[in-house]
Amino acid sequence: MDSKDLHYNYSLELLAKNPIFKNLDEATLESLLSGFSYKKWEKNTEFFHGDQTLYKFYIVLSGRLKMYQVDVEQGREFTVFLLKQNDLFDVISLMDGHKHSMNIETIDDCELLCAPMHLMRHWIEEHPEINKTLLPYVASRMRILETNLTDNVLSDIPTRLAKLMLSYVDEQSHKLKLINDLSHDEIANMIGSTRAVVNRHIQSFKKSGILDIHRKNTDILDLHLLEERVTDRR
Repeated sequence: MDSKDLHYNYSLELLAKNPIFKNLDEATLESLLSGFSYKKWEKNTEFFHGDQTLYKFYIVLSGRLKMYQVDVEQGREFTVFLLKQNDLFDVISLMDGHKHSMNIETIDDCELLCAPMHLMRHWIEEHPEINKTLLPYVASRMRILETNLTDNVLSDIPTRLAKLMLSYVDEQSHKLKLINDLSHDEIANMIGSTRAVVNRHIQSFKKSGILDIHRKNTDILDLHLLEERVTDRR
């Protein structure tokens, strides 16, 4: 991106606030940004089979995206990652150089920075200090995968639902974030269930005084009761 680009200062400011890049000095950030271009994807934009992530590397500036797998025969989806501001993709293709067969869909209008994958690899070679924050980020993605796998094998649907909500509770406000306005279909895709089953358990949580749903927005009324839905099944 050229420094004269209309989105340059905006992108540089957000990069500097990104936990993965915040420890880099301004000159290093500028060298990183020089290899990127600004993109805007509209809500419900879809990309399939990892074609976008084999040759391109992305940094999310705003909005939400989901990375998911789909069983065409059964018509079932499973959301592997919910990506938000400051997230990166695809770090798997970045590291091993192979196609990552994952589908992508935007949940909101999204702003992103995009760079050729080979340029990103070269930049990391030139600036290995980024690994101090990049590797912990990759580890956090692996932990999410581990948790999802374990929960889908060992936990029942109400427990999975409670765990999902707890993982998206803001620590300060105790408000549900990022998934509070998602449809029951999307929630079901995140815990390996169906819309009908998720709707039934959400209504149960609502009757128990745990949740309130108003204008398609979900609020947590009693965090302690929600936590009990997890601890009671351990």
